[in-house]
Order: sequence, then C-alpha cells, then structure tokens
Amino acid sequence: MRHLDNIPLADIPALIFPALLDTLIMVGIVMAIVVLVGIPLGALVHNLAPHGLFPRPRLHAVLSGIVSVGRSLPFLILMAAIVPFTRFITGTNIGIAAAVVPMSIAGIAFFTRIVENSLRGVPTNLARVATASGASPLQIIRTAQLSEAVPSIIGGITINTIAMIEYSAIAGSIGAGGIGYVAVTYGYQRFDNGVMLATIIVLVLLVAAVQKLGDSFVRLATPQARTRHRARAAV
Repeated sequence: MRHLDNIPLADIPALIFPALLDTLIMVGIVMAIVVLVGIPLGALVHNLAPHGLFPRPRLHAVLSGIVSVGRSLPFLILMAAIVPFTRFITGTNIGIAAAVVPMSIAGIAFFTRIVENSLRGVPTNLARVATASGASPLQIIRTAQLSEAVPSIIGGITINTIAMIEYSAIAGSIGAGGIGYVAVTYGYQRFDNGVMLATIIVLVLLVAAVQKLGDSFVRLATPQARTRHRARAAV
C-alpha cells in the first residue's frame, strides 16, 4: 500500500531536476576551486620533494602531512568538524555555499595527491633537458612536467568530479540541497521508494556521463591523439 505522503510519479521529475541543477552547481563550483588550487599545490608538493626542482624536505613533509590529513578524514567527519569555519566563511552551515567549503577542502587534498602522482610519472630527463636549455623552474613545471602529465591529470579530474558528486549527496543529508537532500528528505525519511529509485538512477547516469566525458578528453589529450590531430591539420 502506498504511503499517503508519497510523491506522485508524475511529480517526481519536478522534484528531481531542480535538485540535479543544485548538485551540478555545487560540484561545478567545487571543481573550479579544486583545479585552480590543486594543480599548483600538487606541482609544489612534487617539486619540494628530494627529487624535485627545489627540494625542501621539511617544507615538503609539512605540506604532504597536511594533504594526507585532508585525505584521510571521512567527509562526513570533516564536514562536521569544520562547521564553525564554514559558518565563519559563508555565514551559514546549510545550503550550497556551506557545502562548498568542506567539499573544496576534501577535493583539494584528494586532487593535490593525484597531481603529485601524475608528475611522478613524467620522465625526469625532460626536466633535465629543460634545465640545461636555461628554462626557469616555472617554465619547466609548465612545459616539461604539467604538459606531459595532462592525460593523467584529466583522468584525475574525472575521478575527483565523481568523488565530489558522491560528497554532494552526503552534504545534502544535512541540508545542503541537491540530489542527496531529496534522497534523504523524501526517499528515506518518508519511505518514498519512487523518489529514492529516481535519485539513484539520476546519480548513476550522472556519474556514467562524467566518466564517459572524462575518458573522451583523456583520449584526445594522449600524445598519439595530439600527433594525429597535428597531422590532419597539416594536410
């Protein structure tokens, strides 16, 4: 027997689509912050290591430790632990603005480590050649490190975006809005299986779309694809 408070099936799209838009806005803002901060921070952590361009073991240990702490905390605990900081920054602890703060902190820590690992995969001889040719450290990072790690970094952005979609669902459970809020408020608390199923389907499709788009960009960014593109442009 259907619960009296259940949302009619015909009204579920009107409930889901605005929530999906909130999720996309939330994740979009977070990922913009994550990429803008995570790429230079990952490059800095990598090059402060003993094998980097400007090794500083103590500073590297401090930054790496901070990143590790940010990565190791479960998101729900992190979100609860920094509520005073979130309220100080945004003036509230509910809504999209409040969710962006803990999501950005968690995302930056995760993405910084991805960038660092991506740069480790770049052959060190490229940096040596660039150094011998007189390039500055900033030029070496940009042309000999980051440019060669682009496919791996794009793959990392894809993984990070999917993680932020998952985090946005968790943030929705405390009133941040989005798909997670609908799933908890209408699907779980009201035992509305129709809404719960709809939110699951939307999240699965959203993650699949992000993965598909990310894989396409990785293929386009591989050296072989770039070589073929230049060859076609020259014809």
